[in-house]
Amino acid sequence: MDVFDLRILEQLQQDATLPLAELAEVVGLSPTPCWRRVQKLEAGGYIKRRVALLDRDQLNAGVTVFIAVKTARHSMEWLERFHSAVHDLPEIVDFYRMSGDIDYLLKAYVSDIAAYDALYKKLISRIDLSDVTSMFAMEELKSTTAIPLDFAERKP
Repeated sequence: MDVFDLRILEQLQQDATLPLAELAEVVGLSPTPCWRRVQKLEAGGYIKRRVALLDRDQLNAGVTVFIAVKTARHSMEWLERFHSAVHDLPEIVDFYRMSGDIDYLLKAYVSDIAAYDALYKKLISRIDLSDVTSMFAMEELKSTTAIPLDFAERKP
């Protein structure tokens, strides 16, 4: 990973639809070497996929809910069941196993409180949970899909 690779990644995180010629110009390469680098970054797993970021408000999914879960069960079998229970719920967009007081943290996008209540009922019908706390975001102050590149290994 060198400075050109990092520039390519930085640009693609901002706009993955950039034409190759424009991307090459911005990062300081000619198109063919730039294309080869993009292909290498994709093959190496640095670029997992290219997607469109949608406007949640336009799509009536503007309410963000964080769902903190505590459980009395800590077996692999239970975790696999929990993962299966959450996996096909499209409202849940992020799912983390945590350290500290909370065992799992889920992030969901819904249209309103009634939609969250329906999601909650689906979730608890699929798996036994000890304690569930829901927190509704009042205002989104920062949200990004961009990965900080300062940590990436730079090779000359």
